[in-house]
Amino acid sequence: MKLFFTILMLGQIIMAATVEYIEVNGLKVPLIFENDKRLPLATMQFVFTNSGSIRDTDKAGLAKVSARVMNEGTKKLGSSAFAEVLEAKAIHISSTTGTETFVMEVGSLKEEFDDALGYFDSLLKNPNFSKEALEKVKTTTIGALSRKENDFDYVASNELKSILFKGSVLEKPSSGTIESVKSIELDDVKEFIKSNLVSSKLIVVLGGDIDLEETKTKIAKIIDSMPKGKKSEVKNYSVVKDAEDSVLKRETEQAYVYFGSPYNMSVEDEDYYKARVATFILGTGGFGSRLMEEIRVKRGLAYSAYARVHVSKSSSYLSGYLQTKTESLKEAKKTVKEVVADFVKNGVTKDELAQTKKFLLGSEPLRVETMSQRLNRTFMEYYKGHPFGHSAKELEKIEELKLKDLNKFIKEHIEILDLSFAVVTK
Repeated sequence: MKLFFTILMLGQIIMAATVEYIEVNGLKVPLIFENDKRLPLATMQFVFTNSGSIRDTDKAGLAKVSARVMNEGTKKLGSSAFAEVLEAKAIHISSTTGTETFVMEVGSLKEEFDDALGYFDSLLKNPNFSKEALEKVKTTTIGALSRKENDFDYVASNELKSILFKGSVLEKPSSGTIESVKSIELDDVKEFIKSNLVSSKLIVVLGGDIDLEETKTKIAKIIDSMPKGKKSEVKNYSVVKDAEDSVLKRETEQAYVYFGSPYNMSVEDEDYYKARVATFILGTGGFGSRLMEEIRVKRGLAYSAYARVHVSKSSSYLSGYLQTKTESLKEAKKTVKEVVADFVKNGVTKDELAQTKKFLLGSEPLRVETMSQRLNRTFMEYYKGHPFGHSAKELEKIEELKLKDLNKFIKEHIEILDLSFAVVTK
């Protein structure tokens, strides 16, 4: 009964976020909206799809550098004056990128939201495309990358991606390298923004104490002044077929071990909920997970060991990591392979499934407590092509999942046995 009411409540919360459309010049731009009057706040995101680091085909880091240039204010006011104007009215405007998306966000008090939209419009129309702004961004980016050269988790993680996605844009670090960032010119940033911040790629996310119809009209005017551009689908990149080991030598007392493998699944796959359960038991669940139990609890090889599955439009793979003493490296790698092999061969136990259900179902309401969480949930459902309320239905499927069906699913995914390793060690 408690589970029923939890699922019912989740369904009602998720349905509070709805999808509308803004029609501009024959183009229907999706708008995900939730009205929330608990606080006099308003927030909006312009999410441009297929516009993140996956578009860094020639120069790694271009998407992130472009986003940081968009954070340097307008050409008219410059970085400092633009920031001061926003601060005076407690308005927040920022740009960020992911692998597949470029996101521009604006937030303010309800009473300042009209002004916030005005500044947001000015930024889109007249960004600070100056050599000074770009050099500032490049200098801070290169400084950060220089410091990361001794962040061996960062180094090993990037090395793993370079192995798994060799020959594709995903092999490159999304922040770029010192050399690639140095090579970025102002024309590169202008062309990236021109090609990717276009209305045909746009999804609007809106929430807060807002009059929807009035705000839609104001947003439509912003969209109307944007270039329409061309919509393009995200390309999917497969993990390389042949597993590979890479060892990077550094001055360190620890071995940083990152591992990964293919995971044959797409964002539309109806069995994704089984992958959530299976991976939680294998390595996502912390204490009690197979990797943690074998590597830390039983053998004392590492403080923690972790694994998770990444499923997006652009890729699908399993990855994990641990740190161990340099002298324990061989045993740690061997143990990872043994744990994964046993997992695929023998599946999970009835008790492991019961405990995982209890955690996933019990903690799920915490993931939709805030408006931003609910908006993000609805956005991801829309973006991945799922019907609204899909996440709540996944909970029902998890609750009803039978042990034999989960173990059958696990045994079918033998591709995770093809583990590649990226190691930084002494």
